[in-house]
Amino acid sequence: MTDSLRIYHNPRCSKSRAALALLRERGLEPEVVEYLKTPPDAATLQTVLDRLGILPRDLLRTGEAEYRELGLDDPGVSDEQLLQAMVEHPKLIERPIVLHAGKARVGRPPERVLEIL
Repeated sequence: MTDSLRIYHNPRCSKSRAALALLRERGLEPEVVEYLKTPPDAATLQTVLDRLGILPRDLLRTGEAEYRELGLDDPGVSDEQLLQAMVEHPKLIERPIVLHAGKARVGRPPERVLEIL
């Protein structure tokens, strides 16, 4: 994973669109990864988690139907299983995520992404 400016983006998400707009308003053009079309693999997700300093469970969108259907609310589900669920069901990944210079932030609220610039 390079240290260029990258955003894991869902164009249908208002928070994701707002984070991207904030970056562009500052004259920055990130690499845009539409993660629903091009899901990250487990190794990439682990790198993102490491940069965020969080566990896989902390990156899950718990309101998604897949979260309940897959039983991911069970505390016995391992980190590896959670990662695999996100790889297979990228809709479960919280968004947007911006990476830059070895750091990462989830853009909730969107202004948080500015912390790593």
